[in-house]
Amino acid sequence: MSGGKELVLETLRRATSQEAEVFKPAEQQLQLWETEPGFYSTLVEELTNQMFLFLLELWRLQTETFLSAGGQDMERTLPSLELSHLTLKILRKLVIHGFKKPEESEDAIMFLKSIFEQVKVLRDMLEDYPFSYVQFIKPTLELAVFYVFTPNGDGLLFERFIVQCMNLIKAILLCPEYKPCKVVEDTKNPQTLEAFRIKSSFFTNTVLAGMCHKLISHHFLLTPEDLEVWDSDPEGFCIEVEGGESWKYSLRPCTETLFVSLFHEYRSALTAVLMEMVQSSHNPVDPSDFMGILQKDAVYNAVGLAAFELFDDIDFDQWFTTFLINELKVKDSNYRIIRRRVIWLIGQWTRVKFSPEHRPTLYEACIHLLAAEEDFVVRLSAAMTLKHSMDDFEFDSDQFMPYLPTIFGLLFNLLKEAHECDTKMQVLHVMSFMIEVVAVGIQPHVAPLAQYLPGLWSESADHNMLRCAILTTLVHIVTWLMQESERLHEFLINIIRVSTDVGEDCHVYLLEDGLQLWLTTLENTAHPHDALLRLYENMMPLLELSTENLKLCLQITTAYTLLCPQQFLALYGTRLIETFRSMLTDLKNDGIVLVLRSVEMILRVLPTEGATLLQPLLLAMMKVVAEGDKYPMVMSMYLSVVARLVLYAEPIFTWIVNQTSIYYNSLGWQIVAAVLDVVVPQLAFTFM
Repeated sequence: MSGGKELVLETLRRATSQEAEVFKPAEQQLQLWETEPGFYSTLVEELTNQMFLFLLELWRLQTETFLSAGGQDMERTLPSLELSHLTLKILRKLVIHGFKKPEESEDAIMFLKSIFEQVKVLRDMLEDYPFSYVQFIKPTLELAVFYVFTPNGDGLLFERFIVQCMNLIKAILLCPEYKPCKVVEDTKNPQTLEAFRIKSSFFTNTVLAGMCHKLISHHFLLTPEDLEVWDSDPEGFCIEVEGGESWKYSLRPCTETLFVSLFHEYRSALTAVLMEMVQSSHNPVDPSDFMGILQKDAVYNAVGLAAFELFDDIDFDQWFTTFLINELKVKDSNYRIIRRRVIWLIGQWTRVKFSPEHRPTLYEACIHLLAAEEDFVVRLSAAMTLKHSMDDFEFDSDQFMPYLPTIFGLLFNLLKEAHECDTKMQVLHVMSFMIEVVAVGIQPHVAPLAQYLPGLWSESADHNMLRCAILTTLVHIVTWLMQESERLHEFLINIIRVSTDVGEDCHVYLLEDGLQLWLTTLENTAHPHDALLRLYENMMPLLELSTENLKLCLQITTAYTLLCPQQFLALYGTRLIETFRSMLTDLKNDGIVLVLRSVEMILRVLPTEGATLLQPLLLAMMKVVAEGDKYPMVMSMYLSVVARLVLYAEPIFTWIVNQTSIYYNSLGWQIVAAVLDVVVPQLAFTFM
């Protein structure tokens, strides 16, 4: 609401002195919004009651003033437009946050009825007060469909308005309060049933068919602007297409998400419509028929988006072998649009319905589409389809191995040719996933990539997400190079140091992946050296922070204990045990168990030296065991540590007994007796 406060204050600054008088009581109360948060709700309601009707009339007046000028004398009417926009933003905040039940306020309803052109306000209202919005479902759908999906809006609408209308339709479709069978509350809620009735009566088969046809045959078509970006900036074209939440503000992804929502909600009505369009697109298109190519591209896009819904309606294997694979062989420049769409479509269906016996044919097709002479957008689409085909429970690595050398080399070439960090990251994810699924089979082919990554790391200093992708890829490379990865240690240690140094700003983004690479590097090292040991300096601050990565940190500590116990504990043992002692007083049960496992590993590897090193911890541990009130898993770990002392470090255990007696005075021997009563019966069980 701080944004709402700023808007109100801005209005005060820009209003006339007479208008400002109306706001004076509200202005005084605004100071309490931050100093008295407890009064927030009451003050907002009071503020709304004081100013809402005035602002509504001010908005209407300023809007009419601007519109009546008909675009003439902009210098005189521009202030009216600005004030109209400002008051609308304030009204939007107030109608959402200023009424407990907007449907009971005549002013709020009057406002909503008058702003159907301002659909952003409607979206906020629908999201926050779905039941208050029930009476507006029908007029909203009528308005949106009338202008967006009938000829009445042709040539009159601008993109932002279309996007907002489509998002409103989708919000109504997906609103859980409007679905009787899915609502958490009582499904007999009359408002829920009324909303469902309104939706059902509006979305007739005729309306749905018209919307489906308009989406596919009009909104799904690539525009001249799209194709210009494809030619001038192919990487930008791909990034824009793949954008995460771009559906909220960009037309193409908005139309696609609306189509998916419609198809999911009304599958039975729309399947026949789409299948008819598919049948009409089966025949090959003349490469010179550019509009035919665009129409086919749009239909294939729809089939890919609705793949999960069409599982029982399309024999994709037959379609692939009879038509689609042949379309990938048409090399005309215009047909790159179809090649890109077909390989994308296959990628969508590999996760739905695609027989294993056809995968070699797909791999061969991808080899052709990844070639240097192919269009860059097509190559990137082929790379993503490869990832989809491997990320499937029916993927057979043995079947893929004959194609691995060629495909991996082509992907590497694509990675080197890419200029944008987002594109490099995308290709790198594909290669990293390929390394993961083919396992040791990647060993003969990974050397060029391993040599390329240090340079890419240096170039990506300002792109932490790309560096995360590099770290993930290196985890897989080190895993399957195994001991051979030691020749990469100089590079690996440098990037692990940067990624895990709390003094580096980038560690916020890189820490988890850096720790995973650190652990993997240790697990595949047979010959420890000074540089690897000195790297542990980064670990001490991380342990002291007791971060959410504690498990990884302790796994790394244990790996050092196993790899080079004498050297490691000689350098870090005293500080490490002091850190453990501090941590045990602050951690919850799960964390205590993790720390005690590391302590026990020290005793396993070096029973005598480890016990001496652990002496600062032992007195407190004896008291905990004697009290015996810890969580069972925690107590079992304490018992395991004490039992190892009894068996393998008797002098240290005797020292503990004496120190316990001295430290706890008369209670000391009671504690020792309690410890022995608990530990001795557990010894046989612990070391069976």
